[in-house]
Amino acid sequence: MIRHQSTPPRGRFTSKVTLVPVVALIFFSVSGGAYGLEPLTSSSGPGMAMLLILVTPLIYSIPVALLTAELGTAIPSEGGGYHWVQRAFGDFWAFQEGMLWIFTAFVDMALYPLLFADYLGQLWHAAAPSATVVARLGPLTIDLHWILAVSCFIIPLTALNIVGARWVGDSSVLFAVIALVPFVLLVAIGLPQLFAHHINPVAPLTTPHTSVIAAFGTGLWIVMWNYCGFDSVGAIAEEIEHPQRVIPRALAWSLIVIVAAYILPMTAAMAAGGWSSWDAGSFTHIARVIGGPWLEWLITAGAIFGAVGLFGSLLMSNSRIPFAMAEDSWLPPVVARLSPRFGTPTLAIIGCSVIYALFSFSTFANLVVIDVFLTNCTILLELAALFALRRKEPDLPRPYRIPGGYGILAVLAIPLIAICIFAVWAQYNDSGIPSISFSFGAVGLSVALYGIARIWRRRHLGGIPDAELARVGQRPV
Repeated sequence: MIRHQSTPPRGRFTSKVTLVPVVALIFFSVSGGAYGLEPLTSSSGPGMAMLLILVTPLIYSIPVALLTAELGTAIPSEGGGYHWVQRAFGDFWAFQEGMLWIFTAFVDMALYPLLFADYLGQLWHAAAPSATVVARLGPLTIDLHWILAVSCFIIPLTALNIVGARWVGDSSVLFAVIALVPFVLLVAIGLPQLFAHHINPVAPLTTPHTSVIAAFGTGLWIVMWNYCGFDSVGAIAEEIEHPQRVIPRALAWSLIVIVAAYILPMTAAMAAGGWSSWDAGSFTHIARVIGGPWLEWLITAGAIFGAVGLFGSLLMSNSRIPFAMAEDSWLPPVVARLSPRFGTPTLAIIGCSVIYALFSFSTFANLVVIDVFLTNCTILLELAALFALRRKEPDLPRPYRIPGGYGILAVLAIPLIAICIFAVWAQYNDSGIPSISFSFGAVGLSVALYGIARIWRRRHLGGIPDAELARVGQRPV
């Protein structure tokens, strides 16, 4: 069957999510709480940490949220950015968008199962990273730590995704509450301590012997990683109830929640002192200093549910990219099959989960750099699609349209492009080519795979020229 790529069939996804669950899904696609922000102070300084948390959403998150609101409501197709770029620039760039998104998910999603097991190990020592080795398969070590990550984390969340979007959305609301309540208590106890002990939470501005530019560049990767993902909601547009109305509102509310969930706990945490030695996971120590063992336990439990919410929501959006590419025959069509019972892309979900489980054998020391670099590549492609579609299809119905003309778009785009370029320059200046070599390698691999996939696709379609498909603006299902 052939269908027009801008008109997704109605009713193929029976499970729909409403406004509050969509806000929770965006919250977990981007954040999950302040966990992971702790190294910001030790690498850049308290003042710079607060500045980055407040400034980055203005020049990075808000532009991405706005372009997602416009394109996601104009083209509410499953796969989001893949279809936006396809409509604007054709198959080659759409393939790059999809593959770079998939590569990003490989390294990103592998973190959360081990993060879950790490925090679980703090509550239950048998699950600690030093747990008994079960088997060795060449360079891979299978231990109780990894088995728990797969059996208690990946498999249940995969099953939840298979059951349907509504289950993932509703559970995300619950997980968000559990993840945020400990931070609310941390803020309620920590802020008064700042005043009682006359602590300035934004002093010093930078770490000793570090320039302002160097401190900004060092912390930028961490903050960008904690603020990327607003475009993920576009990948599940067909599974949102009234997406034209819900997506813009959900993006606005989630941005407010996320900024508050970062700036307030980080400010309160300064009451604990010792910011120069903070690292990922330090919030448990901070909670113990500020509130005692009971708050440490709650923060740890909140981190566990934060990891659960992150994986569940991101698995939902990430699995829709290979699903959309399979619909276009860039991947085997079996990946695009929907469950007759649940109406979800079961094989796409299971396939992604298996790959994430295998990748979680590694710790990915360069995870943040790879993740942010590839994410920025996809964001810049989506930004280009926004400009291109404004020019090519000015009459395309846009239920939400960014106010103003090209001048306003430029005001949003120029800082976004600049901060993406500056982030790469800062990382190169700090650590050299090796720090970003994997990222460039992923881009090169994506380009090479396009040639292979194109040959396979044309054979699968019975020799129909790509130009003919593009001319009629249609794609196979």
